[in-house]
Amino acid sequence: MLPVCSFWRQRSLRRGCGPPYPAVSPYHKPWMQMAVIVLIISCWVPLTHAISLEDAPRSIGTTLLIDTRMPVFVNGQWQTMSEEELLDRELVRRLPATQTVEINVSTATATTGSATAATTTVATGPLPSPFDGALAANFSGDDGGGSCLDFIDKFLADPQFKTCYPLSLLLKGSDSFFQAMRSLVEITQVLEKSCNVPDKQTCTNYLNDLADQLTSDDNCGEDYKKQNALVVQAYMGMKAYDEIYGATCLTNPETATYCFVSAVTNLTTSSNVYLYNLPLNSSLPQTALPACDYCTNKTMQIYQSAAADRKKWIANTYVQAAQQIDSECGSNFVSTALPSPLPDNAASSMMQAPSLLLLSLLFMTVSRWIR
Repeated sequence: MLPVCSFWRQRSLRRGCGPPYPAVSPYHKPWMQMAVIVLIISCWVPLTHAISLEDAPRSIGTTLLIDTRMPVFVNGQWQTMSEEELLDRELVRRLPATQTVEINVSTATATTGSATAATTTVATGPLPSPFDGALAANFSGDDGGGSCLDFIDKFLADPQFKTCYPLSLLLKGSDSFFQAMRSLVEITQVLEKSCNVPDKQTCTNYLNDLADQLTSDDNCGEDYKKQNALVVQAYMGMKAYDEIYGATCLTNPETATYCFVSAVTNLTTSSNVYLYNLPLNSSLPQTALPACDYCTNKTMQIYQSAAADRKKWIANTYVQAAQQIDSECGSNFVSTALPSPLPDNAASSMMQAPSLLLLSLLFMTVSRWIR
């Protein structure tokens, strides 16, 4: 007679009356789950680090800032105005204190063939400075200024800052600079000071470090997070110093003058003034028609090279501007493609893909184990 199996006692251990299931250690699954968790965390750390490398206040793929101001010739002087300013241009603009000094100018003209060169002798006067008349803006702190205002005052007085004299901090944050743009003599003085620095790379490194200090919580970090306009302008001007220096200090070999000076004082190249705001994340207005000349071509070459660093704002604005220029000046007048990204930009992107793939595989394996 075959033995009779006890149903209740053998159900969990046997298949009917067959042999028992192999014993499974009660510690096996928890150990494997812990190992998987450790692997997931170890893969997630480099992923989050790679993503954090892109944590910069430069938003690639977001809406670009558009400078809608128009270059207008008013009362014999060249100005860049908004529509509101055009309507109210009869109002007298308050001049900063540095403009109270009168500059005496004497000129002599020499003619060689068909070219005419002007020799100018100028009595040295105060140069434009960043944020003149704007430091009354509200800052964080009990007194409306606090550590941020103290930091700004400190770096403006720093001899190294004065030596570098970054034009990138004047383009959007200086009343006296806009006044200087009305005069060929004064704007040339500004360019001579800004471009003739002992070592451009030293200034680039100094301003990059200064930008990092600016956004520190000990200085203007809180105001930067609140998008305080003056602090954001300062940060952008510091980070974009290198490419703006290259563009504004470019000279036209045919005229031996700065391209920037020609752009702001010559009606025939008036739209070129918009090119100098591209590194500050301002797109080229659709109505702007930059001149199809040496200055436009070389300026865009400088910008294209800088756009290899995908963290720079010029990487956002270059392609649209280049396409617009080519539509006016002809195909291939300037390159409409971004250059290959710098190795550190490519590495940060490559770090993310393997990590995501590995995480996906791990999750698939875990899901099979816990069934």
